[in-house]
Amino acid sequence: MTLLRRTGLGLSFVLALSAATTACEDPPKAPPTLPPPTPSAAPTPSASTPPPPPRPSTSAVPRKDWNRLAVELDLPLYWIADTDGNGAIDPAELAVTWNAPKGVSRDTYVVEGQSNGPTNPTSFTQAFYDAQTKIVARHGGDLGPAPKDPTEAARRASVVKELAQGRATLVLSDFRGKPAGELEFLDHLLAAVEVMERLYQTQMGTYGLRAKVPQGDTASAALFFRNQGPKCEAPATQNDPACSAIPIVAGAPTKVSGLYPESELSKPKFCEELAKKDKALVDPYTVVVKDGDKLRAEPYHVHYKADLAIAARELRAAAKALGDGEESLRTYLEAQAKAFDDGSWFSADEAWAKMGVKNSKYYLRISADEVYAEPCSTKALFHTSFGFINTKSIAWQDKLDPMKGDMERALAALAGKPYKAREVSFKLPDFVDIVLNAGDARNPFGATIGQSLPNFGPVANEGRGRTVAMTNFYTDPDSLAAQRSTAESLFCPDVMNLYTTDPEPQLMSTVLHEAAHNLGPAHQYKVGGKIDRDQFGGPLASTLEELKAQTAALYFTDWLVTKGKITRAEADRAHIRDVFWAFGHISRGMYSDDGHPKNYSQLAAIQLGELMAKKAISFDPQKKAANGKDMGCFSIDLGKMPKAIEELMKDVAGIKGRGDKARGEKLVLTHAGAPKAPKSPLHTTIAERVLREPKPSFVYGIRR
Repeated sequence: MTLLRRTGLGLSFVLALSAATTACEDPPKAPPTLPPPTPSAAPTPSASTPPPPPRPSTSAVPRKDWNRLAVELDLPLYWIADTDGNGAIDPAELAVTWNAPKGVSRDTYVVEGQSNGPTNPTSFTQAFYDAQTKIVARHGGDLGPAPKDPTEAARRASVVKELAQGRATLVLSDFRGKPAGELEFLDHLLAAVEVMERLYQTQMGTYGLRAKVPQGDTASAALFFRNQGPKCEAPATQNDPACSAIPIVAGAPTKVSGLYPESELSKPKFCEELAKKDKALVDPYTVVVKDGDKLRAEPYHVHYKADLAIAARELRAAAKALGDGEESLRTYLEAQAKAFDDGSWFSADEAWAKMGVKNSKYYLRISADEVYAEPCSTKALFHTSFGFINTKSIAWQDKLDPMKGDMERALAALAGKPYKAREVSFKLPDFVDIVLNAGDARNPFGATIGQSLPNFGPVANEGRGRTVAMTNFYTDPDSLAAQRSTAESLFCPDVMNLYTTDPEPQLMSTVLHEAAHNLGPAHQYKVGGKIDRDQFGGPLASTLEELKAQTAALYFTDWLVTKGKITRAEADRAHIRDVFWAFGHISRGMYSDDGHPKNYSQLAAIQLGELMAKKAISFDPQKKAANGKDMGCFSIDLGKMPKAIEELMKDVAGIKGRGDKARGEKLVLTHAGAPKAPKSPLHTTIAERVLREPKPSFVYGIRR
């Protein structure tokens, strides 16, 4: 991110010089009397001052292309919607995104008027027209000077191809009219968020690589920001050796991380060996460092002391800015600041767990939590999720809260021995309208729609954590249209007749998925004294836990029908949406280019494969899909789904309950395959149809 900083030296110097001059001069004389000026002709423009260029048309580029090209040009701009249908971008339709350079805001591009009529209207500034000129030129094919080196030209072409697989999708929040204290809180929080982004990229080993993006290569700069590193992540380019935000260097390491010594990363099975050497090396809040010929674990608050001190200072300032309001949020901010200083992560979790829909209008988690993206899936990665609490969650909480014990006992019965049902006291999901995701929470494509935290420590172990469902993702018109088009290409007509873009079925599934992370054999459950990551290894443990939670979402959907809480029709619609959700993850592939498992993709492949084996889902290659164009489509036998789902739930819960690594590995190998193995024909068909539509790539904007 480009940083523009103001300095006060210029003004101070001018004032000092002015004072010195005044002190040394004689008193000023009276000005002489001058004759009145004679009329003259209108001044002619100086030859050295050319007239301003003509303004580009605001209707020259269609909206979808406009937003795509704004990304390629690394412009912090987004055309929200053509609300008046005139085919032109208007000032009211423009948003400025969160990644704008310091000092750049909506005011840089728009002059707010007092009316929408001809008198003092809202209008664009010259800065906007300069940006529009670039967008129009690129739309016309002007890509700038072509690199002379064919390798560099191929790299840049791959970068554009990578970016085109994402569709910038705006999440816009309005803080206008908020009290001054809350705006000050926001400023300090955003300063802390910048630290979380820097720390996450440091953990991933990419932060120092940003300087290698070629000057003026806007597409590569945009890719680096979106992906938080140089690697290409989209399905069609993730394995392309030419695709990178920085020039390819022969012999450069293929696997990078800031959490382990570079010498260890290339060793086979180095993750498994860490735990054997010293349990401290797999502690989630430590960095593995080399000390001579030995490895040791250095706590985050020591290793990242300088950055965490900045974040702690900003969180304390944010708490102070809130004044007497938001007591639970202030308590959490202070506790998290202390954790950044001294590593008291579990104390901060205690304060965080006490927040909720009843005592705060905000949702905030700023910490180190999820482990999926790092090589060993054991180290907690820094992130921020910030938003407004949506009180619609209260209805679901009232419905499910009295049933938590019954849900635990149902899952325990399916898991079988040695697992035993336990008392559970977790909170059912709060609904959150996200304002901003950052660090590990800001994905290149898509967004987390549900989360249960923390993952470690007493609050997690005792089931006292918080669960949230993010309710404002994938609800924009562009996303809904893309979803329907993709569904019509995959489902047979009879299934498509029951498909809905109503968010309620998917929301119910998210609620049940996140609740299930707190039920049955979870992360901290022990078999033979070993928790799941020790029993299965980090990557497999993550896949199995997510498989358990998502299969439980399917299972508890039918379970709620038997309890009279939802109708059979509601359950059927939810199952169809969940199968569609699985298609999306299967399209992303089962492994990253370095062989790291994609947990959600693997669970989706296992679910689809097992449900097809049980004849609840089928693929007819001779039948046309609902769009009337694609040959071959999926049918769902909704009558067979409940029994097939229960059998799968029993299998998965039993694997976790027994610590059955062999069965877990077999499920993965059968349905996801081995790294570098050819993609199955069915997965290839799914990917081809899903990837016709660019994937949502969420960008964030805050109006104030």
